[in-house]
Amino acid sequence: MLEKKLCFIGAGNMTRSIASGLVKSGYTSSLIHATNPSVEKLDALKRDLNIKVSHDNLTAAKDADVIILSVKPHFMQAVCEELSVLDLSQKLIITIAAGITANRYKDYFAQEITLIRTMPNTPTQIGVGMTGLFADGDISQEQKLICEQLMKSGGEVLWVETEEELNQVIALAGSSPAYFFLFMESMLAAAKDSGLDETKARLLVQQAALGAAQMVIQNPELTTAQLRENVTSKGGTTAQAINAFESGNIRGLVKQAMDDCVARAQEMAKQY
Repeated sequence: MLEKKLCFIGAGNMTRSIASGLVKSGYTSSLIHATNPSVEKLDALKRDLNIKVSHDNLTAAKDADVIILSVKPHFMQAVCEELSVLDLSQKLIITIAAGITANRYKDYFAQEITLIRTMPNTPTQIGVGMTGLFADGDISQEQKLICEQLMKSGGEVLWVETEEELNQVIALAGSSPAYFFLFMESMLAAAKDSGLDETKARLLVQQAALGAAQMVIQNPELTTAQLRENVTSKGGTTAQAINAFESGNIRGLVKQAMDDCVARAQEMAKQY
């Protein structure tokens, strides 16, 4: 693993998940520095991971080889403008934020930067995430490898060629855990209405969801349609349930949701 001095601007869940994965894989904890206004968050990171922590973005970023911007989009401009007083020409900047384009970061920093946009999802926090990666401009193979290693600490990674593709990653992976949670939430509500104990219902639903995902992973030669058909006996109980979903236009709803997700990412690109 290529070990570089890392600076996380922001100490939220994504910073914790990436830093935790790195430390668990043997990364030298003293090379990792996280900044945040919250004493509570910093103390927790220091206690749990033994990394450097501070409130000083400038000092931490100046000392780093790689700066990971892990703040919410509406804070991003202020953070970038604060860091713009530094010479960033020899640093790799990695951003974890939806909607903000590479060109916008160049405006924020007002200097030439080496930037990789990433779009992780929340399962990254437990090591089974999915992160889309987009490299803007001339990025070296070593810099790509550094970014891959960072993000692989939380799961799988996928490079895309354009920022528009990154918007598709948001719809397919970044936001999609919430789709599955909503589906599971609806199943649990239906079970509760039918009188089934909530604890029993949750065990049944979560294990079924886990099993379905593993069936997809372990049978790459089968399409998801084939896997569905293998469960669906003609005239049986599953067929009856599938018919209800199809009658409710589940495919149209999913497409609309994903299209709306991409549209919002495009709006955010204009907003920020």
